[in-house]
Amino acid sequence: MNLYPRFAAHVADALGALTASGDLPAGLDFSNVTVEPPRDSTHGDLATNAAMVLAKPAGMKPREIAVMLAQKLARLPDIAEAEVAGPGFLNLRLDPQVWRDELGAIKAGAGDYGRSTMGTGSSVNVEYVSANPTGPMHMGHCRGAVVGDALASLLDYAGFDVTREYYINDAGGQVDTLARSAHLRYREALGETIVIPEGYYPGDYLVPVGKALAQEFGDSLVSAPEAEWLVPFRQRTVALMMDLIRDDLAMLGIRQDVFFSEASLGSRVQQALDTLDAKGLIYEGVLEAPKGDAAEDWEPRPQTLFRASQFGDDTDRALKKSDGSWTYFAGDVAYHYDKLQRGYTALVDMFGADHGGYVKRMQAAVRALSDGQVPLDIKIVQMVKLMRAGEPEKMSKRSGNFVTLADVVEEVGKDVVRFIMLTKRSDSQLDFDFAKVVEQSRDNPVFYVQYAHARIASVGRKAVEAGIDLPTPDLSLLDDTDLALVKVAAQWPRIVEQAAATREPHRIAFYLADLAAAFHTQWNMGNDDAARRFVLADNPALTAARLALAQAVGQVIRNGLAVMGVEAASELH
Repeated sequence: MNLYPRFAAHVADALGALTASGDLPAGLDFSNVTVEPPRDSTHGDLATNAAMVLAKPAGMKPREIAVMLAQKLARLPDIAEAEVAGPGFLNLRLDPQVWRDELGAIKAGAGDYGRSTMGTGSSVNVEYVSANPTGPMHMGHCRGAVVGDALASLLDYAGFDVTREYYINDAGGQVDTLARSAHLRYREALGETIVIPEGYYPGDYLVPVGKALAQEFGDSLVSAPEAEWLVPFRQRTVALMMDLIRDDLAMLGIRQDVFFSEASLGSRVQQALDTLDAKGLIYEGVLEAPKGDAAEDWEPRPQTLFRASQFGDDTDRALKKSDGSWTYFAGDVAYHYDKLQRGYTALVDMFGADHGGYVKRMQAAVRALSDGQVPLDIKIVQMVKLMRAGEPEKMSKRSGNFVTLADVVEEVGKDVVRFIMLTKRSDSQLDFDFAKVVEQSRDNPVFYVQYAHARIASVGRKAVEAGIDLPTPDLSLLDDTDLALVKVAAQWPRIVEQAAATREPHRIAFYLADLAAAFHTQWNMGNDDAARRFVLADNPALTAARLALAQAVGQVIRNGLAVMGVEAASELH
């Protein structure tokens, strides 16, 4: 259900025929030949770079190749015109029936129109959110959660076998601090007046945790030494916080397949490092002094190091701390080693903006562990700046010190939050203005796309209200203006594959904005020319054809929104 590969095959066949006839030399590499929409739609429906990329290896002028190729392609019934432009660009204009047939393909495909098989046989692990279980989800986590979830849906739509994973950072000092903070709330739940020390977690979200612990343990651990209660409190508090986090994620429509505990790594760390050691990639050495202010406190000392610089990193990386415990990096190496042991053919990690310096070392570790066979794609997710009517948003009344995800979803809705998080590349900063994201204007992409779908839904209702007896659609009645809208809708399968290949789900939001704009443009023509309206009471046949057109566009919008995790609106109020 993607016409672009079909015409790419036509171009490949024509090139093959030119090679067989001796018009092109044998052995040319056609892998860089593309077929795609031209930048300027007035130039045609499709364009190919074949002549430009083959000219040099063929020892021929681009225009010479383009003319021969145009002659071959012009004979095909699906191609109305093959025009050579400039030094050798080749533009193709398709027979109108191609676009009418595509309308039928959209109707037949329905929710599967645009699905791809490009990922068949590939299993991808997408790890996202992975927030420390020390508090509820806040807006700092939201963007990575949405981008990761939309990417997982996109890859699934493109035919990959996808696992959605959350890495629980339940080991280390911050979790011990959480347990100590919960112990204070536990004592509070039993009637004690408490004072929360500096460095503990003060949020009211731990109040119900304290009550749950009081109900479970009674007063048996109020005066007990820390050694007796730290481990059970840590385990129970993390479990309760993860329940809260799952609830927050569910508000965004996110449900992950795997929740992997850092504390469960255990012997995996040693196994991972033994694997690297067997490859000769671990040694005892002294790193160079860091640059900048950090160098003042640096002391040279022998360390256990991974030869990360052999795999694209800027320097080798330490695996042990001065006290002999594993570094945070060593734990991450073990975690990715575990992923590789599970058999994934590709890994994707969503990293916050503060982890940008971690990218090269993790990619180096995965290259080393997998012998370069499993790619690790790391997407950086920049911060979200919360605004209200152009002014920075103040702190949340619920949490006392940060804006929770639940606060935002309850105010503007899941679909608005998800859509806005995908309106920019994830590595660029995003402004989230509470007033603008619910504004009913063309400048608000959420509204503009949903308004297009709502208008489409209204077309069928208007036809019924007008009492029009609709015949079977005769798509030959659609003219060039109508078919221009089909051409935009028909790009959906191509957009899916491009977005999946680049791991960029924001491309879906961009495309839907373009499709909505194309639909609104055609709709608005009816304001100036009644003959351009979708519902014509005196012309049931044309109404039926245009209704089929509108329904196809609506189907593509629904498919795109579904990949984004957004529900399509049939009415706007």
